Amino acid sequence: MPPPTRSAAPTKKPVPPDQTNAENFYYMKQMQAKTPMCIVMKDGEILKGVIEWYDKCALKFNREGAPNLMVYKHNIKYMYKDGE
Repeated sequence: MPPPTRSAAPTKKPVPPDQTNAENFYYMKQMQAKTPMCIVMKDGEILKGVIEWYDKCALKFNREGAPNLMVYKHNIKYMYKDGE
């Protein structure tokens, strides 16, 4: 007597990746284009400048007519392209 055959089990959807690299892609694009950016800090302060580099925890932000800054990401509320 042949062994019983199993019916094909339904395939599970693959688990989405933990890292999409969307943040890295966005920073690289803005850095290469030297896009003027506005960073709104959690305390409401608005910084205007260009992102020079970034890492896991911080951004180096170059400003015209003001000192350059290293901004910790956990202090950023949001950022956007400066449309002035």
